[in-house]
Amino acid sequence: MNVKAEFLFDFGSPNAYLAHRVLPGIESRTGVRFVYVPALLGGIFKATGNVSPAVSLQGIQNKGAYQGLEMRRFIARHGIDDFRHNPDFPVNTLKIMRGAIVAQREGFFERYVDEVFRHMWSAPKKLDDPAVFRAALEESGIDAGVVLDGIQEPSIKARLLSNTEEAVARGVFGSPSFFVGDEHFFGKDRLEEVEREIVAALER
Repeated sequence: MNVKAEFLFDFGSPNAYLAHRVLPGIESRTGVRFVYVPALLGGIFKATGNVSPAVSLQGIQNKGAYQGLEMRRFIARHGIDDFRHNPDFPVNTLKIMRGAIVAQREGFFERYVDEVFRHMWSAPKKLDDPAVFRAALEESGIDAGVVLDGIQEPSIKARLLSNTEEAVARGVFGSPSFFVGDEHFFGKDRLEEVEREIVAALER
């Protein structure tokens, strides 16, 4: 059976980065590759009335500290030793997300995703600064001119907008989100369920 597994992501989400680091293991165990779908988190939040945890947890005693504990447990469980908090968080991701659409068109999407996630959450940088973004692309051996010219094109802007609107229509309200067929899962802590659904779908 042909099983479709999708990862809807925004580079601005640390949990999306952590999920990205874990997905290769699921792919190896199941033989199913995830389709990565760039969807703008700011647009999703605006469309759904959602806000980031940094906003929603304000004034709530203990919950933020517990979520930090859960993140540390996840990182330890999966042996992720290079995660760093981005001191410029939250970073406006509009341009780097449009860059992902350019990278899809130009054929270097996987490298772009790996490198931009690294520049956000492993060697963190303020990627909404155009000069910093350009320098990061150049450091990674990615043609900065192609990306920076491409993100100005109406078709690239429209594709990211369409991805975002389609995500909301499918029930997405945050990042990371996953689909296995029509089954929707939210959050890095649902990855075991995602894997079980893939296995179940393969057996059907």
